[in-house]
Amino acid sequence: MEIIFRNAFYLWFLLAIILLIALHFTTLKYIKRRALKFANFEAIERVTGSEIFSKNVLLLYIRLLIVICVILAAAGTTVWYTGKSSNVDYVLAIDASSSMLAQDIMPNRLETAKDSAIAFVDSLKARTEIAVVSFSGSSFVEQELTSDLLNVKNAIRGIEVKYVGGTDILDAVVTSVSVLFKGKNLKAVILLTDGQINVGTIDEIIDYARKNAVTIHTIGLGTVSGGKMQIGDIGFSSELDEDALKSIAYNTGGGYNQAKNKDELLKAYKEITSTTNVKLSFNASATLLFIALFLLLIEWFLINTRYRTLP
Repeated sequence: MEIIFRNAFYLWFLLAIILLIALHFTTLKYIKRRALKFANFEAIERVTGSEIFSKNVLLLYIRLLIVICVILAAAGTTVWYTGKSSNVDYVLAIDASSSMLAQDIMPNRLETAKDSAIAFVDSLKARTEIAVVSFSGSSFVEQELTSDLLNVKNAIRGIEVKYVGGTDILDAVVTSVSVLFKGKNLKAVILLTDGQINVGTIDEIIDYARKNAVTIHTIGLGTVSGGKMQIGDIGFSSELDEDALKSIAYNTGGGYNQAKNKDELLKAYKEITSTTNVKLSFNASATLLFIALFLLLIEWFLINTRYRTLP
């Protein structure tokens, strides 16, 4: 569970608590000084053994809580937690960099990834909203969010290698999240890649996903050690940054799976569909305002009864 503030600027007003405490005791001191002009309350205290002037600490606590609740409500306090839900909108974000043409998984990584993604789509229940994004050095929306699974599968089949340098996972996540904004359900991205993050940082990816309440499931295609591969006359190496993919998944409420062949890839997708844990949010602003109003009523009752000031 974590707490975030959508309008964190308002938290600066919490410094007003110091002023409120000072004002409270200054006011009490003034009232006591004024009252002593008309009666010897100090003598009464010595005789009765009790304090005539209360410091009204209870009132102070209540007023502090009211101020804190109002400020936290204005700051847009939101509680994020991991829960279960069957209504999830998905984005399939598939790596389409040149390394996906490697034939260590036949016929090649990209075709295997596409076939497995189609099998995943077939496993979804009817009316599930899903979109498709491909990425390399930049990202492309292959299919907007739709419940027409036939269009989704055609979009997956149409993905081709993008000869743009780098693997910009941050851009892929930003694009996926922008697509998910159009949905009404909880949001999840299934990100498949065989390489390393060489554009953007892990922290940027995690922060952006968490800020927008998006769960990211990651699938690493290939081996951690990687190795040299040949595509035509071009030789290259591709290493899987497993630690980065794990960090992205675990810090956004998702899961990580490594797949070294088609069977493991199908298993990874199946595990995602069986995992219903998603990031849920609760906007506490209304609750905090209700608490503040309730405390305000208690304060009004106390200052008109127990803590009433006599003229």
